[in-house]
Amino acid sequence: MLSLDGDSRSLHISGGHGGSGGPAHLQGGTGGVGQGPIVHITASQLITHNLQATVAMDQGLQLDNIRAAQIASHCPPASRIFCGREDVLNKMHQFFSDTGIQHIYVLHGLGGAGKTQIALKFINKSSSRFSDIFFIDASSIATIETGLKNIAVLKEFGNSPQDGLLWLTSKVEEWLLLFDNADDPGINLNDYIPQCNHGNIIITSRNPEMCVYAGSDSPVLDMEEEDAVVLLLKSAWQKATVHTQQIAAEIVKLLRYLPLAIVQAGAFISKSQDLDGYLVLYLKNQVRLLSEKPAQSHDHYAWTVYTTWQMSFDRLTPPAAMFLQYCSFLHYNGISEEIFRYASRYQFPSSGPSKEEVQEPLKFLSHFLQSTGEWDSLQFLDATNEIQSYSLISFDAEKKLFFIHPLVHAWSQGTVQNPKRHVSIMGSILGMAISERSEWDMQLTSLLLCPHIELALQMDAKVALTFRYQYASIFWEGGKNKYVKELLEEVLEKRKQLLGEDHPDTLFTMGNLANSYSDLGEYQKAQEFMSVVLEKQKQLLGEDHPDTLLTMGNLASSYSDLGEHQKAQKLMSVVLEKQKQLLDDNHPATLLTMGNLASSYSALGEHQKAQELKSVVLEKRKQLLGEDHPDTLFTMGNLANSYSDLGEHQRAQELLSVVLEKQKQLLGDNHPHTLHTMRNLANLYSNLGEHQKAQELKSVVLEKRKQLLGDNHPDTLLTMGNLASSYSDLGEHQKAQELMSVVLEKQKQLLGDNHPDTLLTMGNLASSYSDLGEHQKGQELMSVVLEKQKQLLGEDHPDTLLTMGNLARSYSNLGEHQKAQELKSVVLEKRKQLLGDNHPATLLTMGDLASSYSDLGEHQKAQELKSVVLEKQKQLLGDNHPATLLTMGNLANSYSDLGEHQKAQELKSVVLEKRKQLLGDNHPATLLTMGNLARSYSDLGEHQKAQELKSVVLEKRKQLLGDNHPDTLLTMGDLASSYSDLGEHQKAQELKSVVLEKQKQLLGDNHPATLLTMGNLANSYSDLGEHQKAQELKSVVLEKRKQLLGDNHPATLLTMGNLARSYSDLGEHQKAQELKSVVLEKRKQLLGDNHPDTLLTMGNLASSYSDLGEHQKAQELMSVVLEKQKQVLGDNHPDTLLTMGNLANSYSDLGEHQRAQELLSVVLEQKQVPGEDHLDVSQPDQLTPSIMPSKPMILLILDRLLPMTAVSVLDDVD
Repeated sequence: MLSLDGDSRSLHISGGHGGSGGPAHLQGGTGGVGQGPIVHITASQLITHNLQATVAMDQGLQLDNIRAAQIASHCPPASRIFCGREDVLNKMHQFFSDTGIQHIYVLHGLGGAGKTQIALKFINKSSSRFSDIFFIDASSIATIETGLKNIAVLKEFGNSPQDGLLWLTSKVEEWLLLFDNADDPGINLNDYIPQCNHGNIIITSRNPEMCVYAGSDSPVLDMEEEDAVVLLLKSAWQKATVHTQQIAAEIVKLLRYLPLAIVQAGAFISKSQDLDGYLVLYLKNQVRLLSEKPAQSHDHYAWTVYTTWQMSFDRLTPPAAMFLQYCSFLHYNGISEEIFRYASRYQFPSSGPSKEEVQEPLKFLSHFLQSTGEWDSLQFLDATNEIQSYSLISFDAEKKLFFIHPLVHAWSQGTVQNPKRHVSIMGSILGMAISERSEWDMQLTSLLLCPHIELALQMDAKVALTFRYQYASIFWEGGKNKYVKELLEEVLEKRKQLLGEDHPDTLFTMGNLANSYSDLGEYQKAQEFMSVVLEKQKQLLGEDHPDTLLTMGNLASSYSDLGEHQKAQKLMSVVLEKQKQLLDDNHPATLLTMGNLASSYSALGEHQKAQELKSVVLEKRKQLLGEDHPDTLFTMGNLANSYSDLGEHQRAQELLSVVLEKQKQLLGDNHPHTLHTMRNLANLYSNLGEHQKAQELKSVVLEKRKQLLGDNHPDTLLTMGNLASSYSDLGEHQKAQELMSVVLEKQKQLLGDNHPDTLLTMGNLASSYSDLGEHQKGQELMSVVLEKQKQLLGEDHPDTLLTMGNLARSYSNLGEHQKAQELKSVVLEKRKQLLGDNHPATLLTMGDLASSYSDLGEHQKAQELKSVVLEKQKQLLGDNHPATLLTMGNLANSYSDLGEHQKAQELKSVVLEKRKQLLGDNHPATLLTMGNLARSYSDLGEHQKAQELKSVVLEKRKQLLGDNHPDTLLTMGDLASSYSDLGEHQKAQELKSVVLEKQKQLLGDNHPATLLTMGNLANSYSDLGEHQKAQELKSVVLEKRKQLLGDNHPATLLTMGNLARSYSDLGEHQKAQELKSVVLEKRKQLLGDNHPDTLLTMGNLASSYSDLGEHQKAQELMSVVLEKQKQVLGDNHPDTLLTMGNLANSYSDLGEHQRAQELLSVVLEQKQVPGEDHLDVSQPDQLTPSIMPSKPMILLILDRLLPMTAVSVLDDVD
């Protein structure tokens, strides 16, 4: 409504009541029902510009012009189905919140992204913030000038664009000006922006260069999926249900979350009401559906998705339009200028296509060349900037890569009349670019190129055979081994047809195909192919030709892959001798073979020989190439690995650190060789016990490999698996298991279920389950791995034997010691046959078998075998090698098992001193030995000394691993046992309670370590006389162990025996006797009548007979136990002497005091250790060591008869 007040010269313009919101183009909420805008203009408040002309106008005509100007300048409401974009709206509200200065905000993005709707929604929500709001169509100069003129007319300030600008400039108020669709890069919008320090301006544009005017801006990108689903359902008039949301999510994903496309789809669906059917229709009719405008829409937007882009495309110059079309036949992401730059340098090698064959690619590339033929980045920039000005392509300045919206990408392909021709041209450009790049090129990486090549192959690009071979090389770098194999098989067949089966190029391809089979784990196939190539080359080129020798070396590598290291070493030696004669000692090929031969020596366990040969190679490469050449550094890294194999971890770490620094300077932080060294250095930190440092470095390598190679590259997954092992070292077993599971799933998808790397990860995951106490799950998975390896690699392959040994340890964890011993014996025999009696792996298995003998109670046999291993390791590896010290510690434990505690203590002291010298006071292995030595002091009755040493270990572990690391908690529990030994039962109970709470939080209520502590805490309650509390807690442990381990597991039987003794403490002797009888029968069945644990249970049962007053029965059973212990353990074993003392007590109970006294005298005479003043009346009932693969930890429960305690022990692992 218009009214004129003649007295005050004021103009009142008021709108009518707003109607309900109608359909909209993109987004928005419901329409308003409030009063329309009111503009109140008082002439006295204005500068009297051109006053005479204004007054002279016809009043009626003036009112008509004002009405027209008001309509043209009025901002339309935002779409009533608008949703989302809260991040952009919040940013705009924040930006416009300050007053008193001019604000300019730019919304820029692809046509159809919803820029205008965001601006309108902001205006709708913030209208009270602004004194006046004006809408200007900025698509052309004419529409801009008309909009400014309308402001002048509306404000009665004149009748020209200049008048409108002048009003805005002079009106010091919070007006808002919306320049909508300022897309034309040819328009200088600065000419139309009021030059003043007040007012507010919003610009919407496809041209990101408009940001030059902005105080702030937002790129308008695709919608979030959740918002896109809501928009689709609203525009399609569909109710939001679980089903419709799921279907809508699939549709918006296909539409790439572009608002205009979503609204168009919604309009179509609203007519048919067939949401489910739209997916099928879209896949078949994408162009039509995105080109047709629905008859009814939610706003006044005039164009469809495709017409929006076509209008922009029509404005491009021919080179820019052509570039966009060709790029649509690359992958839409990761388009690099380097692809075209490299291709422009193509040198036309004899093996590749001629100029005539790549004429069309050259013609396209010529648009971006200088007259000299050099690449012209400026011309390239001109073309890409032009396309960017319409947001048809985007540029990531940090990565220096272009991106095309997937829908624009598909639309652009549709603008090409002959797509097959364009596919082939782009395929050739890719091949030309790859031909000119170096291996592991850091500017044009395989990660960037692989998606483009995949698309070219999917679209059946017709390119030269040489280019397909180049594609294979990129797939190899990218770890896409299946693609490599498929391409090389295709190239091989064509070369056979074109060149014949015996042509050098054909044989070269066949050799590379063999290598791809190796990468896929098809080692037998690789070896067979390589053998064929070798035979043909011998016939055609002769046995001494360099290519023949190269193939011979590759065949040797195939033998290594098959585990035939001896065969590989012999063949490699032949190659080396021939190369020395033909090429001389210093030829690169000779040095390469020399290095490979050194690796063969390492595989055969001849680490000293390997180290010496690598040192020769290093010296020669230093002389020939210089100290900083990449090949020299690579050799230096290999030499460091040999030092590590020899146990010289510190020396290896220092050398690798030097290599790493040089590689960073020469190759850069992200080069594959640098990352390879970084990973090896991280592994060395693990060997040195610096697990936190190792984990941090592995994390860096992982992030870099993800960036360079992608999340799913084999090397990335390998690093991820290594990181998981560091989490295990840090005691974060759950984290390790979760990461290992991710690696396994990715490897299954990428490499297949049966690839060696997949199986290796599967085995590591099985070990993670064991770390979490899920031994059954670990054993089942390890069994699957073993069966697959037997089928794929054969029963004698090193990987198969490794898994067989790990499975044996799983059996040990489950208490199936006989089964474990039998399997370890098989592994030992096979390793002896394959590697020889003295190979480190053979000796490792021999030590592992000895541990099974200990588990079976055959301590003498275990001690003798460990002694043999120790002597061999001393001869082969030296007295100070980590493996030698490991065996020495294990032998000391065997002495303990045999009751020779003094001997055990002395040997452990030697190990401790050596480990301190070699590894330092704080290395995990040093602390492990320190804890073991403390337990020897306990065995000798030197409890104070044991407690002090355990306290030192605990403090060091807290500093190194943290208060909550599993090893720290294990030591804490061990220290608590020393408090018990010293009679400080309250202190012991309190410390065990702390350990238990921490283990429950970290490991869970049912973890073996948690249950171990729970049982130990129960023993402390017994020590404090709280027998009821002890019995209840032991009952809980027993039930949990039955559920987790089964009724017959050694730990279950141990708990059952402990519970029986609690019944005795409570005076329930009958109940105790019955439970002990059950334990005895089970141990007889599982371990045999003469196993030390069986005899211990028999003695415990005899004590129950005494408690029940059946002294005769007790004495007879104790006599049987004594005779068996003498035969099995010897007369002087502590267990034998303990039984002898208990038998003396039985004689006393029967009134045969003389006999009892005589027997006690024998005990005192024979108990020379730990001494006459120390009578050990306690009996260790051992839960024999559970060996965890690759973890230096064994849980050992000491269950004492008088007094009864249970302690956890860290022990060396074979």
